[in-house]
Amino acid sequence: MKADIHPNYHTIKVVMTDGTEYETRSTWGKEGDTLQLDIDPKTHPAWTGGAQQLTDRGGRLSRFNKKFANFGVATKK
Repeated sequence: MKADIHPNYHTIKVVMTDGTEYETRSTWGKEGDTLQLDIDPKTHPAWTGGAQQLTDRGGRLSRFNKKFANFGVATKK
């Protein structure tokens, strides 16, 4: 294996958006640096599921519902 081709692997402190912090080993920064996160799994919708809302203002959903409104089983009145 070649010598001196791998980055320096050292301990850093990671600070989450809510202020909690932990130490981990990383190649980011220098020994003892602090990584302040702007987005983390506790706050970002990609991880939390977010408040997803289906909004449609005459777009695809409305056209689909209009096209297939009378398709299928008829309802009893």
